[in-house]
Amino acid sequence: MRAVALYGVIGSLVLSALAATPAGGLDTGSAEAAGTRIATARAAEAGITFGPCPAVEQLPSSVRCGTVEVPLDYARPDGRRISLTVSRIAARGKAAERQGALVYNPGGPGASSMYFPMTADLPAWKRLAGAYDFVGYAPRGVGRSAPVSCQEPKEFVKAPTQAPTQPSEAFKRARIADAKAYAQGCARRTGDALRHYTSLNNARDLEVLRAALGEEKITYMGASYGTYIGALYATLFPGHVRRMVFDSAVHPGTEQVWYRNNLDQSPAFERRWGDFRAWVAKHHRTYALGATPEAVLSSYEKAAARLAKEPAGGKVGPGELQAAFLTTGYYDEIWPTRARALSRYLKGDPKPLIEQAAPDEAGAQESENGNAVYTAVECNDAPWPTDWEVWDRDNTELAKVAPFETWDNAFLNLPCAYWPAPRQRPLEVGTEPGALPPVLILAAERDAATPYEGAVELQRRLWGSALVTEEDAGTHGIAVGANKCVNGHLENYLLNGETPVRRASCAPHPEPDPVSLERRGAREPGMALPGRPPAV
Repeated sequence: MRAVALYGVIGSLVLSALAATPAGGLDTGSAEAAGTRIATARAAEAGITFGPCPAVEQLPSSVRCGTVEVPLDYARPDGRRISLTVSRIAARGKAAERQGALVYNPGGPGASSMYFPMTADLPAWKRLAGAYDFVGYAPRGVGRSAPVSCQEPKEFVKAPTQAPTQPSEAFKRARIADAKAYAQGCARRTGDALRHYTSLNNARDLEVLRAALGEEKITYMGASYGTYIGALYATLFPGHVRRMVFDSAVHPGTEQVWYRNNLDQSPAFERRWGDFRAWVAKHHRTYALGATPEAVLSSYEKAAARLAKEPAGGKVGPGELQAAFLTTGYYDEIWPTRARALSRYLKGDPKPLIEQAAPDEAGAQESENGNAVYTAVECNDAPWPTDWEVWDRDNTELAKVAPFETWDNAFLNLPCAYWPAPRQRPLEVGTEPGALPPVLILAAERDAATPYEGAVELQRRLWGSALVTEEDAGTHGIAVGANKCVNGHLENYLLNGETPVRRASCAPHPEPDPVSLERRGAREPGMALPGRPPAV
């Protein structure tokens, strides 16, 4: 998930008169709640017929696929229905060891977990795969699940682009025009259905999926934005929760969703950008990019200036450079590949940088779809400022202390200022004592995409929850990762239902080896590895 903001009062607000959920409680008496009960009963009766996966999913034969029907509009359950794609691999252990289905959502909004069953073949997941069916799915709007689109894919990956940390007024006006065109494109290409791509509907879809799987109570693991879906589900359907893991938790406060959450990301990414540069400086003998973080920054800025004049391979400009290095804020395991690419580029070899930063034209449709869903969900979910002066003031002030990501993040979300669909009022996340079984929250102390304060706030709101912190670390998505202590808590919870009494701490995982990827053939980790939440 990429989130937003912090400073200033939200300007003109537009609230939905149709689908707003009352803050501070369950929507048990709403039309959507009644529609959810109808859809759930239908799904429980129909179940899911699993068979071979379509070739487009690119999944091995051991994974089986099916679909589940959900209402487009839960207030009208007998109206249009859409199909969500689902994938599954059965538990590998003995029948007596099976604990049901483990449903995974990797975040976004806009990410699919159809690949998730493949993680059953990875050694780190072996014990969990023995006890659970691994279930993935494409949320509404994603992939083949009633996909959303806002522009032609080839336009979405058009390159090279610029990424000024202090944009001119002319640059800002151009981005405003782009944002307006993008919002209009979402409405034109998706039509009246656009308003129904929301986080609340994602939580209701999860309830229908639970019933279709034949599970009385759900076992769910969500990463990043997937934690917000889980938090909404726990608030709406606490009696249907068996176990829940919240990995890298989004701040669920109604005033945070989504403008303020996105602003809060910028200082967190600035801090993590500093961590990366300090690591590169420590390994100056390997990369020759500078012996101090400031010197590394100068090397980066030198590359950006050079790319502005002559894009590498005709496709990598400052915008593509910034996007590639933004991922260093998500995963420290990617630090060696990025540092090597920057070093090689400044020495006259642009090939590694082009390989890592050039747009993936073959994956343009998937990328455009993911960004369209991201935009639709975040814009629909909550009020946003509709006055450009608010955005300009807040981000100008923020960029003084956090220049690396501030304006890039602002322009990414700017279509929400001109959004044509109604806005909802976020649900007040929280449970009463005893309403929810113990749940587990995992968080890295220096996470940039979902700052640590969000995990602390989520624990405060979900009674009986436990928080495991990886101290002085910043990887986004720490479940089944490099930290054995974190993994121990996760397995103990999912296999035995046991959590720390309140909080537990784990020492940070080791810093990456500066030449480890060269030894492994320079295979880039992170998004390419199954089971890791994408950098969205």
